Amino acid sequence: MSEISKLEPKVVWEIFDEITQVPRPSKKEEKIIAYLEEFARKRGIDYRKDAIGNIVMYKPATPSMEGKPAVVLQSHMDMVCEKNADVTFDFLNDPIRTYIDGEWVKAHGTTLGADDGIGMATALALLVTEDVEHPALEALFTVDEETGLTGAFNLGTDMLSGRYLINLDSEDDGEIFIGCAGGIDTVATFRYRQEPAPEGMVWMRADLSGLKGGHSGDNINDGLGNSNKLLTRLLLAGAEQLGLRLARFDGGNLRNAIPREAYAIFGVPAAQADPMRRLAERLAGEFAEEYKYTDAGVRLELKETERPATVIDAATQHALLLSLQGVANGVLAMSRSMPGLVETSTNLASVKFADGERIVVTSSQRSSVESAKADAAATVGAAFRLAGAEVEHGEGYPGWNPDPSSRLLKVAEEAYARLFGTQPKVRAIHAGLECGLFLEKYPTLEMISVGPTLRGVHSPDERLEIATVEKFWKFLIELLRTL
Repeated sequence: MSEISKLEPKVVWEIFDEITQVPRPSKKEEKIIAYLEEFARKRGIDYRKDAIGNIVMYKPATPSMEGKPAVVLQSHMDMVCEKNADVTFDFLNDPIRTYIDGEWVKAHGTTLGADDGIGMATALALLVTEDVEHPALEALFTVDEETGLTGAFNLGTDMLSGRYLINLDSEDDGEIFIGCAGGIDTVATFRYRQEPAPEGMVWMRADLSGLKGGHSGDNINDGLGNSNKLLTRLLLAGAEQLGLRLARFDGGNLRNAIPREAYAIFGVPAAQADPMRRLAERLAGEFAEEYKYTDAGVRLELKETERPATVIDAATQHALLLSLQGVANGVLAMSRSMPGLVETSTNLASVKFADGERIVVTSSQRSSVESAKADAAATVGAAFRLAGAEVEHGEGYPGWNPDPSSRLLKVAEEAYARLFGTQPKVRAIHAGLECGLFLEKYPTLEMISVGPTLRGVHSPDERLEIATVEKFWKFLIELLRTL
């Protein structure tokens, strides 16, 4: 057990510590599924698993609350797997290396997995704690929330009987969420021809790093730098002014993370090597100035490298770089019905060279308005189609419309105010939650989403505020007692 297992409430932190030792990348949840099944078997907890791998554990009501509607405690098993470039780590096999830094729990050089490991740990803790009054509990753990909501899409229609669902996947103490955006992916594929790397060139590698990154829903309005967009500025200027020829571009990883790093390998005619260096120095200064309040650590570094065997053909290079420069990124519209809420956004998530002479550009669009979500995806797709790319849109997922008249919300607000002497904020969130999909299968559910304070999610800066975990625990106990 690590040092975090000694924190309070001990039952929650001990289980969270165990969860951090179990690898659980999206779409590779076999080990965490096995952990959950063993957890239930060892403690005699009744559970069911559906065909996709979702698990529901059941706990009867305490005697004083028999006959009251059952409550679903929902969290997801998988975690975003991001690491710093200089960190050696295997997310399929290595345990997360946690540590305490002042008021926060963090991980060494990787995502922490508190999104949504702390939600899982809290639900499991409620199942094994004997001195908590509660209605019948159904603890639902879904697979693949982060890269497709596969578990929620395929949840068995006979898995739940609860009237209320508490989603444990939010990231702000003192806030209760009652709605979220829907989302869709747009993937553009460029097909190129390999050409021999020209003679008489100086070959260079450019690395864009030091950005904070973050969640493409929660943090999209924070003005954070996008490594793919910034590196494109260098490459496009080099191509148009100095005859740059591109051999490689690799940036970002996950569709739901603002990309923090990117690199490119390219050549310029020998006579243009010094102008290329000066261009990089100038842009490095511009980036530092533009992002001094949001990404103070941004760096653009250039160094010579070996000559590659091939470059991409000039026409595809031109189309790729122009489209990356021109495609929208960031907030597209703010909500008029809920001030301060991002309504529609898009994130240029990753650029990858793939097998078969293909370059795959992945982006994601979100909106709390279904028609605006479709329009944002169509707008991004149109930019790439104009550049000659093949464009595909994902299946997408629905948003969750707020229900401010919900009894669950009223009881939750009262419980929080009674415990902590302050009224919680009631909000919608621009990030995607699984709640909209649950409503499609269980349309009579009343739902809220709550959680302790997390920051830097979907990046190696992810951190969990220790004090808010105990508040979260006490709040859930009080909510269940009075529901």
